[in-house]
Parts: sequence; structure tokens; C-alpha cells
Amino acid sequence: MKNHKSFATISDVANYAKVGKTSVSRYLNGEQDKLSDALRDKIADAIEHLDFRPNHSARMLKAGHSKLIGLLLADVTNPYSIDILQGVEHICRQQGYMLMVCNTDNETALQEGYLALLEAHRVDGLIVNTADMAQTQLNHLKQINCPLVLVDRIDTSLGFDSVGLDNEAAIEDACQHLKARHYQSILVVTESLDVAPRKARINAIETFCQQHSDIAYELVEVSKSNDAHLNAAIGDFMNRHKGCKQAIFTTNGVATLLAAKAIKSRQLKLGHQIGMISIDDPEWVQLFEGGITVMRQPTREIGQQACSRLLTRIQGNTEPAQHIQLPAELIIRQST
Repeated sequence: MKNHKSFATISDVANYAKVGKTSVSRYLNGEQDKLSDALRDKIADAIEHLDFRPNHSARMLKAGHSKLIGLLLADVTNPYSIDILQGVEHICRQQGYMLMVCNTDNETALQEGYLALLEAHRVDGLIVNTADMAQTQLNHLKQINCPLVLVDRIDTSLGFDSVGLDNEAAIEDACQHLKARHYQSILVVTESLDVAPRKARINAIETFCQQHSDIAYELVEVSKSNDAHLNAAIGDFMNRHKGCKQAIFTTNGVATLLAAKAIKSRQLKLGHQIGMISIDDPEWVQLFEGGITVMRQPTREIGQQACSRLLTRIQGNTEPAQHIQLPAELIIRQST
């Protein structure tokens, strides 16, 4: 049976060097000027002989902070989540923090379990991508005893800072683009509207169409497990709006992928038989049928700003909660 290595402790160093633990602590904490040359040499020899490695986590906790940031992601397979992660990690690396990443896979039990785990590790702060988090779970966040920043969450009533996309402005720009290209009928494809940012995007599309009577829109909710439903919905939409220039508007990357698969299945020529525009810009859309027009979210910047905002809270900033909205960028490709 393989033996596990036993790490040396400060007590072991003190015993080997035949000095007090206080002297070892001073040596490790950079107070070597308070020790005699002989004491420093004894402690250095003991550290080398025992291969002693300081427990930085314990020292940080004793000082009142862990230098750990927790990141709770709704779905780590989503390109949006990956970009958020990279943005957060960039700031953590710059500022000397370690990042603990938890993927909830949109499951309530995992969300609750990971929150408890992150609390147990005494993280200095939390960044939470709460896409599918229920209101009861959001309320539970209020009980967490550390600073917290929400990503892609519109509700400011919770009292937390949040960073996300300026949904209204992004939708306005996308709809103006479709109008300029003379599209008359829009099929909006979205995942569940229980998620606040998606609902905000739908509301903005509805408002735009109410203000521009020459554009009609229909809505279809989709899920990863029901491709056939979307395929049929696209066919019905095109039949109802014959003679009009038609486009599909998807509200996130998952909906875009499902719509692209349905378009491929129906053998439609994108940009000719039907247009398409998306919120989110996963890399594959540049290759699909000459490219899909998108409103590109500044996802890495969202992650960076969320982390920077969290660090100001950790450092003692007590100003009222802010909801930071960043603009999207229109990327025009062949689909429109």
C-alpha cells in the first residue's frame, strides 16, 4: 500500500531547530530582522531538511481573508459561460486571487450544494451566473456572508451588484438592422422565458414591432430535447407569411444552434429563403452557410467587470448596488 506523504508543520520546524514557534512564525512572516543570525540559520536549515512548505491558506484565513473567489456557473458547456470564466480568471490572476469554479448544470440541488461548499471554503467573494436560478434560491443568496456580484441578471431588488448586456439597446440595434434590410416578418426563437434576460429581449422586440407596424413577429419557445417542434414551427411560420421577407431572431447561443439545425434539416438557403440574426456569437456561426449575423455580447468584459466590481466590495466599498450594462456589437454576415 502506497504511503501518503506527511507534510511538516511549524511545530516540526521549531522542534528540529530547537527554537520557539514564535521565532519560526516571524521568519515565515518576513520579520527576520527581529531574529539573530544564528536563529535564522537554524530555521533555514530546518525548513530545508524537513522540506517544509507554509500553509498559505491557513495564514490567509488567520489574516481574515482566503484570497479565493467563487464562480457559480449555470452551464459550463455554454460558450457564454466559458467567456465569462475567462474574463473572471484574467482579473483574478492579475490581482493574486485563486478561482473556484462550480458548474450547476442548471440543477437546483447542485446550486444549493455548491453555494454551501463555497461558503465552507470561506471564499472572499462570489460571482454568480444565475440564468436559471429560481427566486427562492436568489433569496438564499442574501444569507451568504460575503460580497456577491450577479452576472446577466436584471433584477436589482436583491441588492447585489450585477453586470450584463444592455438588452434593450442590443435588440433595438438588431431590429433596426432587420428593418433596414426590409424584413417584414420575424420568428423569434427563445429558450424558456422564465429567465429574466430572455424575457427582457422578447419585450424589447415586441415594443419595436408595436412601434413599426410594417414588421410582424411571432414567438416560439424551444428546448434542446424537442428539435422537431422548432422544425415544424419554422415551416408553419413561412407558410403564414408567404410573400413577405422573413427572418429568424434567436435570443441566445443555444436557440441559435437549434434554429441552425432546423434550417439545415429543411434545406433552406440562409440569407435568400430566410434571414437570421442572433444574440450571442459562438465561433461556429461564422462557418454556417456563409455566416450568421449577430449582436456580439462583450462576454469576457462582462466577466472582467464582474470580478473587478467584486474586488472593490471585498476591499470595503459600501456604495449602493450598481447594475452595469455593456453594449453589444452588430456583426453583419451573409444571413442578412
